[in-house]
Amino acid sequence: MDSVFFWLSKLAWLIIAPDSLLLVLVLVTWALLWRGKNRMAKRMLGLVAIVMLIVAFFPVGEWILYPLEKQFSANPALPQRIDGIIVLSGAEDANLSTAWNQVELGDGAERLLAFQALARQYPGAKLVFTGGSGSMVNQTHKEADVAERLLKQQGLNASRVIFERESRNTFENVMLSKARVKPAVGENWILITSAFHMPRSAGIFCHAEWPVIPYPVDHRTWPGRLLRIDLNLSSHLGGMVTGIREWVGLAAYYATGKTAALLPPGCAGH
Repeated sequence: MDSVFFWLSKLAWLIIAPDSLLLVLVLVTWALLWRGKNRMAKRMLGLVAIVMLIVAFFPVGEWILYPLEKQFSANPALPQRIDGIIVLSGAEDANLSTAWNQVELGDGAERLLAFQALARQYPGAKLVFTGGSGSMVNQTHKEADVAERLLKQQGLNASRVIFERESRNTFENVMLSKARVKPAVGENWILITSAFHMPRSAGIFCHAEWPVIPYPVDHRTWPGRLLRIDLNLSSHLGGMVTGIREWVGLAAYYATGKTAALLPPGCAGH
């Protein structure tokens, strides 16, 4: 697959991530103080303080995430015939699961909950879980292995599921899964992933000529309450990081021809 894109995207994000930039600003302020440039240091410190106050008091992360989450409706109407259901990895912590020898999940566990519910609702559908490891340094522990263990524990017949273990990012999720599944023209496939991640994911599927029905879960925003004052620095900063990362990902995928639009609307007919 496209290893150059994978490595460049990971390295670029390490530099431009909002939390990394805030750290850089603090270090620059410290360096200015060390060199006796107090006036410039005060300005820099003031900038950092203003940014942190805004993020602390307002749901900035939700402002960034909401345009992504509203792109596709929650609980979409589904056709009577469903040929397949595919869920993207993201909730599984493969390293902790290995270290503690039990299933460890983080944000996005709703993906696996919805997957199980729909698998039982459509017992004849093909089932696919796609996701290996997005780590630059550790490709040993796979998210698919965690998902398989969880599904077995929850009573789902894991032999129904195709586990794709080699993908490192969303583009590889789609391409490697398509190569394994070989979906036929006219089939109805449901795609499950987090709501903020659905535009990019659905856009890649559509661009790869694999039409899907978006089934977004794991919503992070509160519609109708986006202009509230809500003192929660860690939550707001985390949402801001997630939102900016997703918009940067959308721009990168569009610029490199992996999607057909900056904010993909989904596949025609779905």
